[in-house]
Amino acid sequence: MNKFRTAIIFSLIFSVCLSFARFDALCQDVRDNVFRLHIRANSNSEFDQALKLKVRDAILLFEGEHFGECENLDSAIEYAENNIENFKNIAQNIIKEQGYDYEVTVSVGDSYFENREYEDFTLPAGVYKSLNIDIGSGEGKNWWCVMFPAVCVGSAADIEDALNSSSAEIVTNSRKYTVKFKSVEVYEDIKKIFSKNKK
Repeated sequence: MNKFRTAIIFSLIFSVCLSFARFDALCQDVRDNVFRLHIRANSNSEFDQALKLKVRDAILLFEGEHFGECENLDSAIEYAENNIENFKNIAQNIIKEQGYDYEVTVSVGDSYFENREYEDFTLPAGVYKSLNIDIGSGEGKNWWCVMFPAVCVGSAADIEDALNSSSAEIVTNSRKYTVKFKSVEVYEDIKKIFSKNKK
């Protein structure tokens, strides 16, 4: 009888692990097909946070339409890499207009994001390719959005345009997967801790 119970417990554990592995694979498909914008404020002071949003508005106003014209993820990343100085100059000009002289650092690379719930979809936690803009020390609360597909720049783009049907299902119907999304976030947080310890 004990062997039977043990077999059932191990079967349940295996089923749960298999289900999680499948869900995480779909999450990875999302991470591999989305390009994000990540702006970090100098600090959490009221002014620095307001300045971050002014920089955000300028970036989206002057550069957002170009991302809307990108046909795929690679072209979005290429555009971002080729226009790093443009992004830097836009941010620097806004900062100077506000009477400050913070340095701005702009790069294209990997960034870690927690689960993020938007109005029509949810993005799972994990590492994404992103356009990273740090204002000053970059130690304040950050702001992020999706540049490809260009869902945050007023284009007709839809997050589903970049994903397969299974991945699109989990991000657009995230309420059905609340526990799994949280499990992925915990799993990704643990991975991040271990990767830091290895360095």
